[in-house]
Amino acid sequence: MMEFKAEFIQSSNHPIRFDETKCIGCHRCAEACQVDVMIGFEKGKPPVVMYPGECWYCGACVMECPVEGAIRFRHPLMNQTKFVEVKQ
Repeated sequence: MMEFKAEFIQSSNHPIRFDETKCIGCHRCAEACQVDVMIGFEKGKPPVVMYPGECWYCGACVMECPVEGAIRFRHPLMNQTKFVEVKQ
């Protein structure tokens, strides 16, 4: 049997945050993640975001979550756009 090792990578980027009072720990978000940035270790607890800098910001984790508000998703500041109404 092959054994794999994962190490938590420190990052100033925090794209995914869980509300532990709402998260049911089903890990559907981790299964939906296209780049495997999070790993579900314990059923009933939120997954651990191991590689936050690798997140593609696709939102698949939020869309897959069965509990509204259990996952907060935030794009980095450079990707956030502020629309200003143009006055004529």
